[in-house]
Formats: sequence, C-alpha cells, structure tokens
Amino acid sequence: MAETERVLVTIAMDFADEILSELRDLSPRLQIERHFPHVSHDVMARTEVLYTSGYFPEPEQAPKLRWIQLHTAGVNHAINHAIVQAEDIVVTSTSGIHASNMAQYCLMAMLMFNYRMRLAFDLQGRAEWPADSHALFTPIDMDLQTVGIVGYGSIGRELARICAAIGMTVLATKRDISRTEESNAFIMPGFGDPTGDIPDRIYPANTITSMAKDCDYLVVTVPHTDDTEHLVDDEVFAAMKESAVLVNVSRGAVVDEKALITALSSEVIAGAVLDVFEEEPLPSASPLWNLDNVIITPHLSGFTRDYHKKAAQVFKANLRRYLDNDSLLNQLDRAIGY
Repeated sequence: MAETERVLVTIAMDFADEILSELRDLSPRLQIERHFPHVSHDVMARTEVLYTSGYFPEPEQAPKLRWIQLHTAGVNHAINHAIVQAEDIVVTSTSGIHASNMAQYCLMAMLMFNYRMRLAFDLQGRAEWPADSHALFTPIDMDLQTVGIVGYGSIGRELARICAAIGMTVLATKRDISRTEESNAFIMPGFGDPTGDIPDRIYPANTITSMAKDCDYLVVTVPHTDDTEHLVDDEVFAAMKESAVLVNVSRGAVVDEKALITALSSEVIAGAVLDVFEEEPLPSASPLWNLDNVIITPHLSGFTRDYHKKAAQVFKANLRRYLDNDSLLNQLDRAIGY
C-alpha cells in the first residue's frame, strides 16, 4: 500500500458521529464512511477495509477488500462466510474489550454460590427469616478456594487477575502452554495477565479433567471450535468435587448440556451459573429451568453500555497498524477457528 494512497473504510455499523470523527483524525489517508443499515454494491466494490457485525459481501462484490474488522469477540457467526474464508483477506475481532465485565460476572457468580444468594432470594420472596442463618449462610473464605479457568484468553486472564487479588488459588488450561504471554492481542490497559504469570499452574487443554478435580469453581471461557465442542463432559463432571460449581460464559456447546443436567440433578456437582446454552433462547422445556442449584442469565455477561466506544479502541489501534503495514491485533487463525 502506497503511503499516500487513500483507504476507503466502510463502517457497516451505527457508530456515532463522535466515533467516526476520532477515526478520521487518525490520518488524512483514511476515507471513513458509515453505511448502515445497508452497504451499496458500488461502495463495497471500492472498499478496502470493512467494519461489520453481520454484513458479509460475496468475494466478487469486494474486489479491493483487504481487511474485515468484526464488531464481536466471537467469530462463530462469521467463520463460514466465503469472504471470511478468503486467504487474502485479514479478519480481526474485538477480543479483549469484554474482559473486565465478563470477568466481574464470573466473580459475581462464584460469590453468589459461596454466599448462597439463590436461597437468600427464595427466602426473601417468601418473606421468611431462617431460624439458623449462621448454619445456612456461612461461606468458605474465598482465599481458601481454587478457581480453574478453562481457556486462558483475555477473559480468563482478567478473571485470574481479580481472583488472585482476593487471594484465590488460580489454575488454568491453555491450548499452547509453551507460550504463556498474550501476543498480538488487544489488551485493555491495566487489565489481564499479559505475561501469563498469575496462575499457580497452567495445564494443557486436553488435561482439563486433571485440573477440574482440584477446583471449587470451574469457569469456562474458551472459544467454541470443533476442538472444544463438548469439551466439558461427563468425565469432567465426574472428576469435580461434589461441592464444586460450574460457570459458563463461553458458548453453550462447549459444555455437554445433557451431561451437565445429569450431574446437577444427581448432585455430582453442587451447582452451575450459566449465561450461554446449546440452544438460545433456552427452551422453556429445558430441565435447567427447574433445578434449584442453577442460576440462569440470558447471555448477558458481555453486555456493556460502552460497547461501541470499546470496540472503536480496537479498531483505532488496528487502523494505525494497517497504515504502518504492521501485523494487526486479534487476527483470526482459520486453522484453529478463532
């Protein structure tokens, strides 16, 4: 790319004018245009950079396209589109911007079980004060408990940071344990564990069962790929403590839901906090709704009122790199699926 060449950047999102101005201020070489909710064929034919959530042109409609920046951290909704599979097009995500609020959700989930808040809410609904609240509600100090994090990406690393800060023992699984640092990934300043030094032990991804047996909480943050489909299964549940709690904020299909229901119903594990499910919305007929050792939330752990602004931070960082011909952050590795 010539240093003086203009770059048409098409924003297929409802970004505010303020964000567009910030992007335009990066360089006079950038021609930033917002086209939402529709992108015309003429515009797409001239576009070099596309920022998108759900719009994906056919390859023949985008002859000049060189980079797609997704508005999401996950790529499952995009991976099967032909334009995303095109080897000459770089695809990047917003991975990293959800780390703080999703990690806080996971901490909340663990604390809710430790303090038996589900029971407290039930008693409140009945206007009932228990006879022996000390026996019912005395928790185990969090600094005496162990969290096992399945998938040591941006969310897992931020969860490790805040769990370590309150004294918990931190274990984690990682696909490649030879590289503990977080390279070429977007990291919110001051958050996470970029060097991978926090966990007391890091396990290979295929040894999750070995890690699970030592955990009071097993928190699933790994992406959903063919390799992670039903990664948490009946073997993992059998290895967990009877007092252990599962927290899933990744994707529903990473956990074998039938095996989970069996484990919860038969009290193989103590409970679960579930924000994601194999089928969403969770069908009303699902047994999960009727289990009193389950807390269900409607895929909300990644919500933030500043989503657009945070996503724009990733895009700005990548636009600078693109103009300088540097490697982009959060690049999709098509071989592994994220």
